[in-house]
Amino acid sequence: MSKAGPQLLFALVESFFSNYLPRQRGASPHTTRAYRDTLKLLFQFVAQRRGREVAALVLEDLDANTVAGFLDHLEGGRSNSTATRNCRRAALRSFFKHLLRNDLDNALRYTQVLALPSKRARQKPAIYLEATDVRAIIAHPDRRTRSGWRDYTLLLFLYNCGARVSEATGLLWQDLQLTPPYQARLRGKGRKERLVPLWRETADALRRLQNLSGAAGQPHVFMNRHGQPLTRDGAAYILTKHASPVVQDRPRLARDRITPHVFRHSCAVALLQSGTDVTVIRDYLGHSSIATTNRYISTNLKMKRDALQNFWKHAGIEPAKATPWKPKPDLLSYLRSL
Repeated sequence: MSKAGPQLLFALVESFFSNYLPRQRGASPHTTRAYRDTLKLLFQFVAQRRGREVAALVLEDLDANTVAGFLDHLEGGRSNSTATRNCRRAALRSFFKHLLRNDLDNALRYTQVLALPSKRARQKPAIYLEATDVRAIIAHPDRRTRSGWRDYTLLLFLYNCGARVSEATGLLWQDLQLTPPYQARLRGKGRKERLVPLWRETADALRRLQNLSGAAGQPHVFMNRHGQPLTRDGAAYILTKHASPVVQDRPRLARDRITPHVFRHSCAVALLQSGTDVTVIRDYLGHSSIATTNRYISTNLKMKRDALQNFWKHAGIEPAKATPWKPKPDLLSYLRSL
């Protein structure tokens, strides 16, 4: 094994994270971390299988059989779901496409890895809350305190915009228009931007938060108690803190874990229930495909019941004034004579 082997692998990994992902793909920090974790798990798996240190791995160690074994290990050894397995595979595909562009001598090996199929996964219904439940959670923070007002504004913003948690934590004051027409500029996956309208209630809450926090010199909207931008874990903690007391009063909510993404699902379902066209909801949420948005239609049981009732009503299966059949006396006489 030549010394150039490990050095070449390291150089290609470094160029993948320092050049390809941020400059060519425009990947977000969250995506970069997810890809980093996937490659870290892969290299640890390969090193253990080869009986060498990670630093001694070479490109020849990364073949289709090894990668397939790693994907199976994720499910069998790490108890990952099929969906997680497919996400890891997507990250590996991006990396091996980078290898293919920069190491043509091993093109066949990389192509074989890229040919590994995804695994069919059963799609679970999206978890969402009814509007009354969301409102109860939003109303829980103590708005007499500065931290309570921040929590209230964050929860209201998440529901209003159907924002991903990364979009909320990355929100800047310069992204907001707090005079009519109220709106926010959100930066989603792949650094795609979209404008989302704000309720007047949300705009008023943001305006007061700006006054309370003394936002001069602080570009981020949502800050933690240390004066740093709120993290994903911080936003999830705030939601859990205020959802837990509501769940105690509403036991039917206890079966599901309430996360910021559940608020996003709840926004989508509320828009559907209001009669909003699915293509508008797609743009509102920043979905790249209408198929992702259609998932909420199959989730909402109330909409299914309403559709069934309307179908039954208009199908004319049951007459509006059905007259029950009554046998005539002569027919009964005939039957008795048999």
